[in-house]
Amino acid sequence: MQSKYKISLLRANLLAAAVALALWTPTAPPAATLLLWLSVGWLFVTALALDFSHRRSPGLPWQMLAGTLLLGLIAAAPERHSLLVWAWGAVFMLPQHRWTAIFNIGAATLSCLFIASVMSLPEWLLMALSLATLSVLALSRTHQLINMNGDIRQRLRLVPGVNLWAGEQLLRDLMREQTRSEREAIHAEVLVIQVKRHQLWPVAQKLCELTYEFENVYRLNNTTLATLMLSRSPKEAAKRLTTLCAALPDSATFYHQPLMEIELDALSIDALSRYPKQRLSEAA
Repeated sequence: MQSKYKISLLRANLLAAAVALALWTPTAPPAATLLLWLSVGWLFVTALALDFSHRRSPGLPWQMLAGTLLLGLIAAAPERHSLLVWAWGAVFMLPQHRWTAIFNIGAATLSCLFIASVMSLPEWLLMALSLATLSVLALSRTHQLINMNGDIRQRLRLVPGVNLWAGEQLLRDLMREQTRSEREAIHAEVLVIQVKRHQLWPVAQKLCELTYEFENVYRLNNTTLATLMLSRSPKEAAKRLTTLCAALPDSATFYHQPLMEIELDALSIDALSRYPKQRLSEAA
């Protein structure tokens, strides 16, 4: 409920910002009017499409679009839009990769240079220093939140209601299930699947439907999935493997191995994600 509340509040803020920019357009020069309407459209689309989902990645380049529009508005009419320079603090609060942050830092610097001509030197220096401090604090806070969310996601399902988990959960489950398999004579196999990037989520959902409720599917990276199959015997496991692989796209590659044959001491997510590629090259 808290997540839904925060999303609703953010959507309301985006819509309010879109309305404010729309009211600013009647007296704007032509170039600024075009950028204002582009910004209004982007804010409306973002607000309407906003949803709480672990599928969204902080690495998507849409943060660059926000920075580009903001820079364009300030450059088109610096004497009229100088107040928008403070919006860079909000831009730097968005989760973003380093290269995106570098782009936005450069755009914010250009914005400050554009409005230098409409301010006295002392005012401009005070504004630049204040904005730099605000931006550093925003970037620092965002970095902390990204690290915190990453730790949380390692312990949560990636999609609510579906047995899809982060790869770190697989490493924990392997240790537990290896001990259980040895104690209860259960045949366990690890199946690692590599797919194309756009196929990852559909294939993950399909695997969740084909596996038992007590089995999980794990996302190792943007192109690799894994699942831990528990069966009564190797023969049953072979039948299940055939069914699962038949439901995969033709372009998918897979690797499977009995859990008892895997050395878990030095195992990592990166090593697991390279299993199919390594096995195929060895076979070739």
